[in-house]
Amino acid sequence: MHKFFIIFLVSIYCSGTLSDIDPYRNLNEKTHKFNQDVDQSIVTPIAKAYRKVTPDFIEVGVTNFTDNIEDINIALNNFLQGKLNDGFSDLLRFTINSTIGIFGFFDVASSAGLEKHSEDFGQTLAVWGVKDGPYIVLPGLGPSSLRDTVSRIPEAFMTPLFLIDHDRTSYELTAIDLLDKRARYLGLETIVVGDDYLFYRDAYFQSREFEINDGLVEDDFDDFDDFDDLEFDN
Repeated sequence: MHKFFIIFLVSIYCSGTLSDIDPYRNLNEKTHKFNQDVDQSIVTPIAKAYRKVTPDFIEVGVTNFTDNIEDINIALNNFLQGKLNDGFSDLLRFTINSTIGIFGFFDVASSAGLEKHSEDFGQTLAVWGVKDGPYIVLPGLGPSSLRDTVSRIPEAFMTPLFLIDHDRTSYELTAIDLLDKRARYLGLETIVVGDDYLFYRDAYFQSREFEINDGLVEDDFDDFDDFDDLEFDN
């Protein structure tokens, strides 16, 4: 297991030197530094405080609640991609969790065997043949591409939060969602190796390829057979 993790990290780091997908690198690096500074000085301390004072069952419930809201958007994108079975499964998940699961606070659907999917309009555009385009770091939002940045516009109208006719409630739910997501990924920055800008950039494209292809990504490590002969400490 260790060797595959090391190969993955090496591939991400090395791919940064071979890429021509970042024509706005100077601006992107400045935006990346700004985001990192804001995250470390403001967002991360708030997320840590939230995790510290929030009981585990409440934190899990909030995560389930925000994930449940996303299932509507996920269902729409599955339908747009022609994945009808997944789309109907997502709608059934939302229905079960919104009723039996008390507005999604409990993830009853997963316990019933309904798989949680991950789709967005950026992935839908990719399935339709739209290329990534250049890499873009968005202020406050982080890594993106031209395609995924453009996709955020229709994406905003595909979420149930758009239907809430009360600005304060909509803003509060959005803030809760962002805080919950940041709290989930506390500590992941410790796996960053080498130049953190290159790491985040190439990890972004690797993860997007993984999501777009539903996890069916070709193995490019045929040239690493010698790793089989290496020993790693447990």
